[in-house]
Amino acid sequence: MHSSNPLVLVFLGKSGAGKGTQLDIFRERMEFDFIGSGDLLRARKKEQDFTGKKIASVIDNGGLIETPVVFSLWMAEFEKLKDKGAELKGIVIDGSPRKIREAYLMDEALNWYEWNDNFKVILIDVSDEEVLSRIANRRICKQCGEIVPYVGELKRLTNCPECNGELIKRPEDSEQDSVRKRLEWFTKEVGPVLDFYREKNKLITINGNQSVEDVYNDILKALELK
Repeated sequence: MHSSNPLVLVFLGKSGAGKGTQLDIFRERMEFDFIGSGDLLRARKKEQDFTGKKIASVIDNGGLIETPVVFSLWMAEFEKLKDKGAELKGIVIDGSPRKIREAYLMDEALNWYEWNDNFKVILIDVSDEEVLSRIANRRICKQCGEIVPYVGELKRLTNCPECNGELIKRPEDSEQDSVRKRLEWFTKEVGPVLDFYREKNKLITINGNQSVEDVYNDILKALELK
């Protein structure tokens, strides 16, 4: 992998598929730069201009930020990373693209920054039934707020792996209807994004019904990093 042509990864997956866990591992072990749409929006909303105030209002009311706003934040971040030159080992993008329009814009942006040749989309693939089971059973630490997925060896834990605090079920996760709505949204909005990348031969599908380490190792193998 040449430093002038960094590996750029997008992680996608249904809610509860373990995408966030893999993303954190990649960020930590591979020392890649990280771009999270959520982080960028939270930082931007602190600015007291029109866009900052509007982002704060939309997020606080549970709404979605329009694509052009998110895209402008990506572009600014891409520009900073391009300036790193040979120091840039790789980039992990979280939170986008989740709509087909975002996928087109991402494609154009990566072409602009000459990163498209080494761009891959990792889909952590699990069934709807598995998602419903995981979300119904996953726990949160009462003490530090760490979310512990209900998967593999983590199922056996009774205390937080970070601080040893008590693990409790998240009340909102017990609402199966809201989970089903999230799954329907994924099929409707993210489904076309997956098709788009599959046609471009950019999509790597990983079996998410494994332990966290096995999923991580399969990703490394698929990317030929192992």
